[in-house]
Amino acid sequence: MIQLPNRWGEIVEETGKLSQFAGNFFVQLFRPRFEGKEFLRQCYTIGYLSLGLVGLTGFIMGLVLTLQVRPIMLQYGVEAKIPAMVSLSIFREIGPVITALIFSGKIGSSIGAELGSMKVTEQIDAMEVSGTNPYKFLVVTRVLACTLMLPVLVLLADLIGLYGSFIGINIHGSTSFALFFKQVFEAMSFGDVLPAFFKTFVFGYAVGIIGCFKGFNSTKGTEGVGKSANSAVVLSALAVFIIDLIAVQVTDLFNFT
Repeated sequence: MIQLPNRWGEIVEETGKLSQFAGNFFVQLFRPRFEGKEFLRQCYTIGYLSLGLVGLTGFIMGLVLTLQVRPIMLQYGVEAKIPAMVSLSIFREIGPVITALIFSGKIGSSIGAELGSMKVTEQIDAMEVSGTNPYKFLVVTRVLACTLMLPVLVLLADLIGLYGSFIGINIHGSTSFALFFKQVFEAMSFGDVLPAFFKTFVFGYAVGIIGCFKGFNSTKGTEGVGKSANSAVVLSALAVFIIDLIAVQVTDLFNFT
């Protein structure tokens, strides 16, 4: 009889370790001393240096979505509704999810590889010996920066996506900048923007904590560093989809009640 590996046991064990690792973040976050300088450096690295990629993605997203839906909207005689439809699609779902996936690919892999390299070269052990709390210095600063920077990047990507949609409309037609954004904001309400904005904080936390967890538990030299970076991206992307599914259900339940 062929004996299959106990994959479920490994998954449960890995989930337990990740949950403990994630919970420790909230314990260490409120303990002095706060590494303010390292936190600001991570905000610059994670947020500002990701702006170009996120902005380009947002622009293409808005432009392509507009060009794709225009023939259908024109066929049914509702071309004037394109700004409203595109803006709702971007702000409610496409913008946060696509940006979070781009973020997980860039930042999740970067954190996993960086901390994994520090782990296999025993730099993390050296920090413990020198009296520095490696979790607080390396993990708390990065996870907090991810949690705060991703919502900012999503908001900027949404706005750039709207500009891309404006360009897309003017490729085949003509509309003024003021009229376009008037139609956009008339179609939206706080109920369309706030739930999508709040879930980006959870996206950022998930990407940061998974990247740090994989890096902190890296083994087997340089091969382990590569696996840590790869698994950080895969698990972060999966976490984004799962969180988005839960958030949509909660939002629908809230609207229903």
